[in-house]
Amino acid sequence: MNPNLEISPEVAAALAGGRAVLALESTIISHGMPYPGNLQTALAVEHCVREAGAIPATIAIMGGKLKVGLVESEIEQLAELGQKAVKCSRRDLPFLIENGHTGATTVAATMIIAEMAGIEVFATGGIGGVHRGAQVSMDISADLQELARTRVAVVCAGPKSILDIGLTLEYLETHGVPVIGYQTDELPAFYARSSGFKVDYRLDSPEQIAAVIKTNQTLGARGGLVVANPVPKHFALDRETVDGYIATAIQEAGQQGVSGKWLTPFLLERLDQLTRGQSLASNIELMKNNARLGSSIALAL
Repeated sequence: MNPNLEISPEVAAALAGGRAVLALESTIISHGMPYPGNLQTALAVEHCVREAGAIPATIAIMGGKLKVGLVESEIEQLAELGQKAVKCSRRDLPFLIENGHTGATTVAATMIIAEMAGIEVFATGGIGGVHRGAQVSMDISADLQELARTRVAVVCAGPKSILDIGLTLEYLETHGVPVIGYQTDELPAFYARSSGFKVDYRLDSPEQIAAVIKTNQTLGARGGLVVANPVPKHFALDRETVDGYIATAIQEAGQQGVSGKWLTPFLLERLDQLTRGQSLASNIELMKNNARLGSSIALAL
């Protein structure tokens, strides 16, 4: 057991007893939406996991400890901190631990900690990827490299719509990360159910996905899998409309000098304003949808 790792009694008992556990990230709490909606969403997502029969393990850095399975008061603390919490990826872990700081984990950091704890499945909203204009900025999310080396299956609604989805897929292919479409042949694009790009493989049941995860493990392969789960139809947004708003938001980010780890929160907040709340509602529902599917896969495992 890593001395920096602290697993809640509920999650530890579930893992010891062979029960289904689903990892959840915490940047969606701190950087994904404003308070108190972020708190309500985090608790609602955990409720979806429990309803499906699994145990939720929300992951964060609390007081320098890698916490697996936050209690409600800790989730509330992160929600109130909001963007004052450190947005923590792989490179940030030793500094937050050494200084006893609190931070919210990105997809990459959540995968690392989930693997340490022995959790095989993780549900999030959307993965990071290659940003538009990356041929100049070289802005590529650490999430992609983590998917190539950390053995955790990530259930998401595809790459975030603000990204260059084609280049993101190329990067994943280069690093040998399979992209599975759940009941779809086409990769979803976060708010939109389609992106114009095909997935590597389509699987139509949690049991099929669980079988592939197990086979990947028996092969001794490092790295995870992307399970792309389209946003529910009722909450999906039109792809062309969203692309127009994203272009506007990216232009504004450039004018204001927003870049690096602050770019994604800025773009998501601006999209919420431009869509008059529709993108935020979509984000919440796709997160719940991913939590349900992730729980079903964890149960099948």
